Amino acid sequence: MQSEFVYRGRKVSAQEIEFIRQLIAAHPALSRRRLSAKLCAAWNWVQPNGRPRDMVARSLMLELHRAGHIRLPAQRFCPPNNATQHRAPTRPSVWARAPLECSLAQLGALEIHQVRRTSAEELFGSLMEAHHYLGYTRPVGEHLKYLIYAQGQPVAALAWSSAPRHLGARDRFIGWSALQRRAHIHLLAYNTRFLILPWVKVPHLASHLLSRVARRIAADWQALYEHPVYLLETFIDPERFAGTCYRAANWIYLGLTTGRGKDDQTNRPNRSLKQLFAYPLRPDFRRRLCGENCG
Repeated sequence: MQSEFVYRGRKVSAQEIEFIRQLIAAHPALSRRRLSAKLCAAWNWVQPNGRPRDMVARSLMLELHRAGHIRLPAQRFCPPNNATQHRAPTRPSVWARAPLECSLAQLGALEIHQVRRTSAEELFGSLMEAHHYLGYTRPVGEHLKYLIYAQGQPVAALAWSSAPRHLGARDRFIGWSALQRRAHIHLLAYNTRFLILPWVKVPHLASHLLSRVARRIAADWQALYEHPVYLLETFIDPERFAGTCYRAANWIYLGLTTGRGKDDQTNRPNRSLKQLFAYPLRPDFRRRLCGENCG
């Protein structure tokens, strides 16, 4: 058997695997869920808000079980997979309006609402499903959703989620080590969707919204997940977009992705290359992400 097991970038030593074996043997009557809770307690494996990393621990144990390193008790309950069974948002018709064409000043006051865990979350999903070229994907992990209203109707929507674990250009830009990245990756936010509704024709609206949301997202993340974020990032498909609004909002172009995806095992590109942009939320973001000796 290999001396260590790598899971989500974390090296699990042979001694740690043996500890998990002994934990299972010492509690033969416990379910997989209870065992993962005990593992979190034993390793002090907690999220930044202090809650146990129960799902991560359970997933690690399942991967070790599948690889033949440990033997879990039989599964007692198979919960529904919300990511696959959740009903797709319906396509809204009430907001299909005549073109809204004007200057940014003429558009009037903008109302920016963070709608994660609110009644407006369904509308957010419906608009994304109907009008974004990638459709709507229900996020997992930490994420925020914004709806922007003007003149009594929604005009835009933005989605943010936890950042990808490995991005070479980003990691070089920050200057952090692998250990620092694993410890602080939760302090980054990834812009997964940006939608200006197709009937809204307002020059400079997109870059204006990026700037407005950037000024409040750290506080919104703190309110929901009990920690801030210090750096924003996004991907741009150069075959579709030029990234003009991100450049206009002072985002920094960091380079191209490798095109290999997060779970690549071949070291060969298997998808189109994307442009990577980043936006620091504080001048001292490097120190916040990795300490005084960063970069």
